[in-house]
Amino acid sequence: MVTCRHGVAALLLAAAVGSASAADACRGTIYLTFDTGSQSQAELIADTLRKHHIKATFFLANEKTVRGDWSLDPSWSAYWKARVAEGHAFGTHTFDHVYFRADDVGGKIKVRPQFGQHAGKTQTWSAQQYCDELRRVDTRFVELTGQHIDPIFRTPGGHASPNILAAAKRCGYKHVGWAKAGFSGDETSSEVYPNALLLKRALDHLKDGDIFMAHMGIWSRKDPWMPANLDPLITGLQQKGYCFATLRDHPDYRR
Repeated sequence: MVTCRHGVAALLLAAAVGSASAADACRGTIYLTFDTGSQSQAELIADTLRKHHIKATFFLANEKTVRGDWSLDPSWSAYWKARVAEGHAFGTHTFDHVYFRADDVGGKIKVRPQFGQHAGKTQTWSAQQYCDELRRVDTRFVELTGQHIDPIFRTPGGHASPNILAAAKRCGYKHVGWAKAGFSGDETSSEVYPNALLLKRALDHLKDGDIFMAHMGIWSRKDPWMPANLDPLITGLQQKGYCFATLRDHPDYRR
């Protein structure tokens, strides 16, 4: 029995030392986040995250994809189920990719959906209507995967007004932006901002605790950011000693 106890103690000590070494090796944490888009890079993102054994956070809207369907159609159920199984986190990006236009009196919000029944039309929503829009993503995600999203959201363009924040708080959602150095630049002109420049900017300036944002495919950029930069970005940050986590581990968004 003495030998057994000593053996267990040795194993526990080794595990503790191993955990400490892993923590010491981590210079800081970067939080990778991906907003839905054309979905042209969806499989590449999944493959790259799996290759590096890291987790990220996805913000979901029902957007038109390069496959001719929509990113929250049943045809994407297997993709999202696989990401759930891998342990990634998920937030709402508004179901119809709804852009903020202006705050209005009485807590109301002027918005313009990019997709859906009212695409391209400026509307004035109540706080409840905005909450309902955030929750539409959760309802669809449960239908697709059987799992709820996390209580976080990101507005298209990242614009979060006082009325939006107040409306979202009423229904339990907290807004997530990104660090200045965490803007991937994947929406910019590839002629003005080539991939090599964007990669160097991120590697030079990202620091511990920063949230990084990219899209799962951008229609407009001629030289897509993702194939050229995602793997080198992760590898470069790992070589600098950074680790990665979902926003579930971020001090501002822990459940």
